[in-house]
Amino acid sequence: MARAADALLLLSFGGPERPEDVLPFLENVTRGRGVPPERLAEVAEHYLHFGGVSPINACNRAIITAVEAELARTGLDLPVYFGNRNWHPMVEDTLARMTADGVRSALVFATSAWGGYSGCRQYGEDITRARAAVGPAAPELVKLRQYFDHPLLIAAFADAIRAAREALPAGRAEHARLVFTAHSVPVAADNAAGPPADGGNLYSRQVAEAARLCAAATGFDDHDVVWQSRSGPPQVPWLEPDIVDHLETLPDKGVDAVIVCPVGFVSDHLEVIWDLDNEAAAKAAELGIAFARAATPGSDDRFAEMVVELIAEQLRATLPRRLGEVPGYGCTVDGALCAVGCCEPVRRPTGR
Repeated sequence: MARAADALLLLSFGGPERPEDVLPFLENVTRGRGVPPERLAEVAEHYLHFGGVSPINACNRAIITAVEAELARTGLDLPVYFGNRNWHPMVEDTLARMTADGVRSALVFATSAWGGYSGCRQYGEDITRARAAVGPAAPELVKLRQYFDHPLLIAAFADAIRAAREALPAGRAEHARLVFTAHSVPVAADNAAGPPADGGNLYSRQVAEAARLCAAATGFDDHDVVWQSRSGPPQVPWLEPDIVDHLETLPDKGVDAVIVCPVGFVSDHLEVIWDLDNEAAAKAAELGIAFARAATPGSDDRFAEMVVELIAEQLRATLPRRLGEVPGYGCTVDGALCAVGCCEPVRRPTGR
């Protein structure tokens, strides 16, 4: 059934855009988790290494420009708004502006392709919180479906992998190891990801499926899936292995070149440029491994095309395109769950 909408809201994580924003931003991200101040100061240094500016907001503005052009090309007349969970423009402020502009119903594109609490349900919570802050006049918000296995996303990643392989030194590219990374989460959170009837581990299964599809599209018979950007107390188990730890195991296997594909990321977030372009690249150099990092898909024209396809599924009732076999879940309306008990949040231990 086709659905009416007056606008599109791009909803994202947010990031600082000047040095004085860094600590307040990190305090927003970690509020209620009991993260020690010294840990925040440590993470702040990652941002300050790049002048206190996260690339995420600029990446999202570029995506919005591309989506606006694709909407115009396909004849869909929708204004595009931008809101964040953790930093300006805050989603509450954006929704207030949308309400003042007369928007009554909007689709929401979240910059996460995945299921799980932080990848999906928390964006529904953002929607609920923003509508409560605005009040009864707030527009209805419909979050678009998960898109980890959309053909256009996989095609963009596949071309990025091919380009990375071509960047490796001659003589090493043909036997390079393909390594996929995604943001680690606590094991307990991954166990709770997805509807209870689905058996859990939805996030890690979706990541593995996207990696499988990308590897198949580029002709790799084998590949690795590893994790990055873990945080929190060391006694809490997170998805492993970490990318840097994994690189240390490769020389003993005769690997002297790697292609690292950040399949879990839409754009070059701080985690990508710090954990991969900085730490992982330095570890590879130390080990004598040639290193090439595949680009993220947000800057590829096909990404905007995919966003507009997801919009058309709602406005024109077009059939969804999916390549994978792992479940992906559909739209949420005003933050309501797409399945009962889906992706329940897991209480995080506090302290060191």
